[in-house]
Amino acid sequence: MPHKIPESVLVVIHTSAMEVLLIERADRPGFWQSVTGSLDAPDEPLLQTAARELFEETGIVADGDRIRLHDWRLSNVYEIYPVWRHRYAPGVTHNTEHVFSVCVPRDIPVTLSPREHTQYAWLPHLEAADRCFSSSNAEAILQLPRHVSR
Repeated sequence: MPHKIPESVLVVIHTSAMEVLLIERADRPGFWQSVTGSLDAPDEPLLQTAARELFEETGIVADGDRIRLHDWRLSNVYEIYPVWRHRYAPGVTHNTEHVFSVCVPRDIPVTLSPREHTQYAWLPHLEAADRCFSSSNAEAILQLPRHVSR
């Protein structure tokens, strides 16, 4: 299996009432997060990566009309957790994460990828930030009100 590219997207899914959708990792019970995923190729456009990961992990389709991804033009560089470093080329210790959000109706169907996630929850944004295991994910959720009001 090829090594993962150390560049990824984070997609914060929310409603207009500031409820955030979190998903629990199948490989780490108790680890809650937003949609995340690495680029499939070094030249894959970030918006395409975000739309692909959104669909793969939740079944939600960003159609560009009713469901539109918002690129925050914000990147975080963080140290890859040691438990997941084996997925990357030898010596790779950091990842660059690009932040997106998408506002969806509260009743939108959510279909999880069972190999990646076991359950989901809609939470008020402050509660969702507290539940995230990733500090960059929690920070993005805390910044959500500023990006939604644009």
